Amino acid sequence: MEKQISAPRADGVRTAILSSRFESIARKMQNTLFRTARSGILNTAHDFSCVILTPDCRLLAAAESLPSHTLTGPDIMCRTVKHYHPDLKAGDCFLHNSPYEGNSHAADHCLIVPVIDAGGTLRFFVLAKAHQADCGNAKPTTYVADVADVYEEGALIFSAAKIQSDYTDNEDLIRMCRARIRVSEQWWGDYLATLGAVRIGERELLALGGEVGWEALEDYAEDWFDYSEKKMVDAISRLPSGKRTVYTAHDPFPGVPEGIPITADVEIDSEGAMIRVDLTRNPDCTPTGLNLTEGTSSSAAMVAIFNGLIDHTVPVNAGSFRRVDIRLRENCCVGIPRHPASCSVATTNLADRVSNPVQRAIAEIAPGFGMAETGPIMPPGMGVISGRDPRHDNEPFVNQVHIGITGGAGTPVTDGFLFIIHAGNAGMCHIDSIEVDELHHPIYVAGREMQVDTEGAGTFRGAPSIRAEFGPIEDCTMKVLYTADGSQNVALGAQGGGPGAPSRALKAETDGSLTTLPACYGAALGPGETIVSYSAGGGGYGSPLARAPERVLADVKDGWISAERARNIYGVVTTGSRADDTLAIDAAATRETRARLTAEMTGAA
Repeated sequence: MEKQISAPRADGVRTAILSSRFESIARKMQNTLFRTARSGILNTAHDFSCVILTPDCRLLAAAESLPSHTLTGPDIMCRTVKHYHPDLKAGDCFLHNSPYEGNSHAADHCLIVPVIDAGGTLRFFVLAKAHQADCGNAKPTTYVADVADVYEEGALIFSAAKIQSDYTDNEDLIRMCRARIRVSEQWWGDYLATLGAVRIGERELLALGGEVGWEALEDYAEDWFDYSEKKMVDAISRLPSGKRTVYTAHDPFPGVPEGIPITADVEIDSEGAMIRVDLTRNPDCTPTGLNLTEGTSSSAAMVAIFNGLIDHTVPVNAGSFRRVDIRLRENCCVGIPRHPASCSVATTNLADRVSNPVQRAIAEIAPGFGMAETGPIMPPGMGVISGRDPRHDNEPFVNQVHIGITGGAGTPVTDGFLFIIHAGNAGMCHIDSIEVDELHHPIYVAGREMQVDTEGAGTFRGAPSIRAEFGPIEDCTMKVLYTADGSQNVALGAQGGGPGAPSRALKAETDGSLTTLPACYGAALGPGETIVSYSAGGGGYGSPLARAPERVLADVKDGWISAERARNIYGVVTTGSRADDTLAIDAAATRETRARLTAEMTGAA
């Protein structure tokens, strides 16, 4: 198949300058939301995204947004706005969180503003997506996994609902949210922050259009898309062609006691410069909240593709997307859901069960590319806490915390990103500050620490697990809801790399005893009780016996692997001890050990 690329119309310098201008506008939107949001999931964890789209709904600029939010979805949502509101006007703003019309899940409230010039012409869309600490679910959590359908889930669903006309709020919708959402003042603050972000994006784009001219911006967009497509063609052309079918499975779960098997058919067509992922051979929507949306199904596969290219100079926009073909089917748990299937957890668990095997498939087809698997997500260390705060007149609190989660996958060139959190956000979210969490909520964090020998071994290892322990302060009770995966089906390695450690959840009673908790659970904690969370480790890339001995030594010194694991898995023999800082590599013993382990592996094969 011949590669067809349009010839650029504008000079490269002008395109680069305008690209920077659009990126800076998206960053201004993000900075506004980050600095003015009220909930910790936004102002601490950074779980939001801001993007700019063309008037025909193609993604143009996303700055440092979460890929699970933005690769596919904003385009569908903007088309939905145009479908229901064909006569768009300046001052309009739309609230949209429908999982059946492009959004990720009901907890991600999106504000969408059409950018209308002085003559009444639609020029761009700006969209800000902000994860809500509470969205009116039947339980006080953003993720309700153990439900049969959207009715049992309980969230408020808005389908391109006009929340502002002529820059004035629709008080009917505001009252609806305030009445249903448990922490209504927190939601109101987050709404204002998100609204400020999209209005700043609108203002800046109108100013840019007045400065440069709308025709010039239209030409720029087409040239930027063509340039991005060419970069994507170049990146794919460096890969060998090939096909792989890869398998994974979500752990057993309420509603799916046998788990959820996932199949991905992956093809790299180097000559035609296309990557195709077929997800159609998967189960129908499940009676759980784990089902993906059209946006998260496509985005999950695309996350893996952009990760697997190992070429971060490829712009992520509608131009590079031309070289990606994601095939979905309706009523599929990793496809296009049908109402009333619940998609409450559509950004994480099953989404990662798409991203991980696809990036591993790329590694199998093209050694030196792709990635191992990122650790499965959502142990209690990133659960949703709720209760009443005795420090503030027993006011209710609900918020998701990112106290302890790691899981980064080994790549062909780097060790796993320690605090990636999960494949879908690509490290864009932040790990919490313990001190800030304890200020915001009546919570006591007893500690968090890396766990020895939990990494996926490899030439480049996966991130080790982290243990986090927390509970309510004195005179307080707290509920922790979480939807963990990875206690049985762990993150796999690639190209000879090893698997990461499983996730675990336990409750520490007041007498110090530990009780193992289920994977999907709402733990009720009283004073003196804590929940203990172990995140999943990430898979390794490449043979552990090829890892640079100096890297192995550094991990032993840091306490991330033991001297025994260094010797038995990596073939690196050390002398001395951590206690007196005398650790060193025994070069001769290391050569001998690696030769023996290699011979044993070859013989076993």
